[in-house]
Amino acid sequence: MQKVFIVLCFLYGITGSILAQSLRSPDGNLEMVFELDDKGTPFYSLNYKSQEVINKSGMGFDLKNDDVDLIDNFKVESSGITTFDNTWKPVWGEEASIRNHYNEMEIKLRQQNSNRILVLRFRLFDSGLGFRYEFPEQSELAYFVISDEKTEFAMAGDHTAFWIPGDYDTQEYDYTRSKLSEIRAIMEEAVTENLSQTSFSPTGVQTALMMKSENGLYINLHEAALVDYPAMHLELDDKTMVFESWLTPDVNGDKAYMQTPGHTPWRTIIVSDDAREVLASRITLNLNEPCKIEDTSWIKPVKYIGVWWEMITGKSSWAYTNELAAVKLGTSDYTKVKPNGTHGATTENVKKYIDFAAKHGFDAVLVEGWNIGWEDWFGHSKDYVFDFVTPYPDFDLKEIHNYAQSKGIEMIMHHETSGSVRNYERHMDEAYKFMNDNGYHAVKSGYVGNILPRGDNHYSQWIVNHYQYAIEKAADYKIMVNAHEAVRPTGICRTYPNLIGNESARGTEYQAFGGSKPNHVTILPFTRLIGGPMDYTPGIFEMDISQINPDNNSHVNSTLCNQLALYVTMYSPLQMAADLPENYDRFPDAFEFIKEVPVDWDQSKYLEAEPGDYLTIARKEKDRPNWYVGNVNGLESRTVKVSLDFLEKGKKYIATIYGDTKDAHYKENPQAYEIRTEKVNNKSTIKQFTAPGGGFAISIVPDEK
Repeated sequence: MQKVFIVLCFLYGITGSILAQSLRSPDGNLEMVFELDDKGTPFYSLNYKSQEVINKSGMGFDLKNDDVDLIDNFKVESSGITTFDNTWKPVWGEEASIRNHYNEMEIKLRQQNSNRILVLRFRLFDSGLGFRYEFPEQSELAYFVISDEKTEFAMAGDHTAFWIPGDYDTQEYDYTRSKLSEIRAIMEEAVTENLSQTSFSPTGVQTALMMKSENGLYINLHEAALVDYPAMHLELDDKTMVFESWLTPDVNGDKAYMQTPGHTPWRTIIVSDDAREVLASRITLNLNEPCKIEDTSWIKPVKYIGVWWEMITGKSSWAYTNELAAVKLGTSDYTKVKPNGTHGATTENVKKYIDFAAKHGFDAVLVEGWNIGWEDWFGHSKDYVFDFVTPYPDFDLKEIHNYAQSKGIEMIMHHETSGSVRNYERHMDEAYKFMNDNGYHAVKSGYVGNILPRGDNHYSQWIVNHYQYAIEKAADYKIMVNAHEAVRPTGICRTYPNLIGNESARGTEYQAFGGSKPNHVTILPFTRLIGGPMDYTPGIFEMDISQINPDNNSHVNSTLCNQLALYVTMYSPLQMAADLPENYDRFPDAFEFIKEVPVDWDQSKYLEAEPGDYLTIARKEKDRPNWYVGNVNGLESRTVKVSLDFLEKGKKYIATIYGDTKDAHYKENPQAYEIRTEKVNNKSTIKQFTAPGGGFAISIVPDEK
């Protein structure tokens, strides 16, 4: 590790006025300017290659029940610039090592009318800016409540944006592409049932927010290291094109409860004139603390199947019976109620999945609906709480454990909290110990429904703290966590790599709930995946859901090859083959790619990218010479030329290409694909057609002949 300090002290006149100070990125392309105006209000701005990215933008806080807000009357007490450059190795990731190189400016401010101290810390990387507020320990400021964070992001134009509505309880929306000035009209015209009642404004959007300016700059706004603080939304003044941070409130309407010393999460701005550089940026991870788990040997990437899609499509059910147990949790005698005949998590059915996993080389099997109480939860408007340890009578926990172990298959636990976080915390130690005792090393947790106690939100400070508590508690038991319906990731997986996945966006399940836009997966890497990997659950081969459940007329808006490509383009160390085993048996040649593609990587190359339109990524397998390429396409068909110059010089390879046929189409002909092989080297180019809503996948292995 190398850390070089270059300290620059600035002197100010007796009035405390300050000329603008600038900070440049290591490559010199980005410049951040800090200044105080004549009222002592702090501002910052950001330029990229002399183009305006963020115009002069205010900073500060409104405090609750306090005569003095942290807005103005500041003077600079000290200032300094440092440089940091090191390389660290993630436990798992898109590459084997990550460079953390930035120039940092620390500004210490003192408020003249309160004598309070506020520190602003800016870190400027080659790919963007991160900054946060720090509150040193001080007698004048100990405990305080933030009613509003006043951080602004003043955009330099009416950019094209890829956005979802500001919502305190879900991120599970399709993205809208529009001008910033069009957001209000689109929101007001939206069908009411598609928007949560907690959407706070017709111009409020969620992060990560992806934008493109008229002159070709790609700009991404998000946050990093969200710990002990509410999630940030963005409120747009659509007359001035200025975003202001809007923190998720708690049940009382308060935003953040603070104690000194403390700090906020980092606010991040990624910017480039090349969309590929947005995907390659590691700002979010680099702004998080290093790994706090001393022994990480038990944290392993996982490829899994599961008893899940059959429930999502309605073929089977989570519940054991259609009757309400109507008795207290843990004392229900389910042998006295009539089974519904559609329960999915039966011993017999789970064994079939275990057999399939073992036959095809998968690591694990997820089972949902194994524990009692689902009929009560559904029947009582999701107010029911689970105990996480009591199985239904048709699920023999011990027999499943022994059978999976005999086949070399791990089992993944499922904990649906039903949004009752206090209940989950009360049961957490018992539930995690139960997992240890029964050989479960990973858990998929869910937070469906309203947060209990009522009135709180999924992304408020208290609930954010719960998610963090669950991750850290799981680490104590050497358990990996895949949290669904939790707060959107902000790079916490660097510090706690047992957070192996999240949902926190509109995943594949919505393809069985009416569908998602065909270009949805060309946007997610620029938005949701900026904060960390997603459990998107790809690999659907049967697009007509009525073939699985005649009562479900949904359609998966994707070609089969698009589904294959997702294993490369939607990075995650946790990848599911989500379809039913019998559908994979229908397409065994295409299924070979899912079986073969790894879930951990040495290198990643972003070959082409345009949010909403297309994406092509190549990745080298961890500790092996094999490469894999994935392309996902938007609404217009294209022919892509893939240069293989990333291959090792002088070596010969065999490329197996899984591609859309010329007549493939996500809606009209989604299962039309062809497979071919080519002998290639680093001078080769592969030319491949990709259909509307389509894609292609390529495996490239050394030619041993």
